[in-house]
Amino acid sequence: MTKSTFRTVSRAALVASTMLLTGCSMFGGGGGSGPSDTSYVARDVESLYLAAKERLDRGDMMLAAALFDEVERQHPYSPWARRAQLMSAFAYYARQQYNLSIQSASRFLSIHPGNRDAPYAYYLIAMCFYEQISDVERDQAITMQARRALTELIRRYPRSEYAADARLKLDLVNDHLAGKEMEIGRFYERAGHWLAAQIRFRKVIDDYQTTSHTPEALYRLAETSLALGIPEEAQRYAAVLGANYPGSEWYEKAYDLIGEYGPEVGLGG
Repeated sequence: MTKSTFRTVSRAALVASTMLLTGCSMFGGGGGSGPSDTSYVARDVESLYLAAKERLDRGDMMLAAALFDEVERQHPYSPWARRAQLMSAFAYYARQQYNLSIQSASRFLSIHPGNRDAPYAYYLIAMCFYEQISDVERDQAITMQARRALTELIRRYPRSEYAADARLKLDLVNDHLAGKEMEIGRFYERAGHWLAAQIRFRKVIDDYQTTSHTPEALYRLAETSLALGIPEEAQRYAAVLGANYPGSEWYEKAYDLIGEYGPEVGLGG
């Protein structure tokens, strides 16, 4: 995960963890007595939560997550349990246990859908998917899940403190998905499957038109249109490319392409 993303997630988690700690210093270090301090020892809710927080501060994320889970298990109706769900989700996220983090955050949302920390839970879920995005040569199911999660966060909480970061990441996700479509389209084009290639390139134009891949997609559509014997379509795509990306290298290539293979059509001025 990037440093800026982790700072955003951890800053919110810090706020969440300290709200219930105010006024509770009488409990001291809680259960932080050493490695033998496992999560399965019954204890009062405050000291159990503080023990989890102490482990979190030490960087022992897995034990911290287990202790936060234990807060919820032993004291399910305490206000601390609600906070512990989020802290558990954060600890799992920090440890890159993304499925467990999603489970904790989703459980929080199912029980407390209108809570003021709901935006943070949605953000955590989105980040868990985002951190698992793989390169464009692999299956992009996780990338699509990240896109849906980021879109849902922005839709529900457009003015939240997480929305701006979510919008930036959504742009990157869309660019990534467009890149996958381009990779498949180029593969089909090299194999001479012009129509299959055009379906992929058109998807970039229709679904990801604000991404960095749009100029090349327009060029490839012009290229495959010429291969299919429809120079009018090639000229149309090249004209759109020239109107929207006049300084692009892809427009220069399209101009040369039409001039060489479709001179009877031309590109105009």
